[in-house]
Amino acid sequence: MIRICFVCLGNICRSPMAEFIMKDLVKKEGLEKEFLIESRGTSDEEKGNDTYYGTKKVLDKYNIPYTRHYATRLLKSDYEKFDFFIGMDNYNVLSMKKLFGTDNKVYKLLDFTKKDKEIDDPWYTNDFNSTYNAIKYGCDCLLKDLVKKGECYD
Repeated sequence: MIRICFVCLGNICRSPMAEFIMKDLVKKEGLEKEFLIESRGTSDEEKGNDTYYGTKKVLDKYNIPYTRHYATRLLKSDYEKFDFFIGMDNYNVLSMKKLFGTDNKVYKLLDFTKKDKEIDDPWYTNDFNSTYNAIKYGCDCLLKDLVKKGECYD
């Protein structure tokens, strides 16, 4: 089983978006029994809150199913539960490295693509469509990498 945890700051916008997109991609490939996919935040700011309405709106637009979500903070104990921790930006990656004391298992989502950039936080930009496009592309490439279906190209 491949165990993935997507990580952003508050766990209400980007990381749940990535979680639900990846779950949808995996299901469409018939691989849902081979993956555990969850998400966390690096802070407690939104603890217990559901996915932000802007994220839900863009997921609805692209017919990506989602369930009730409870924002959860990433804990050191999560390190043993997951194979991959996928951050949305450099700050997320640095926070995870500091928490775990290692960079093993820690990646930025767009590391799996040909684009070396961060995924903007739509909480601040209010551009959920651009965030969706970047996360969808990153998840497509991540899945290709994990199931050895080749590289992603721009």
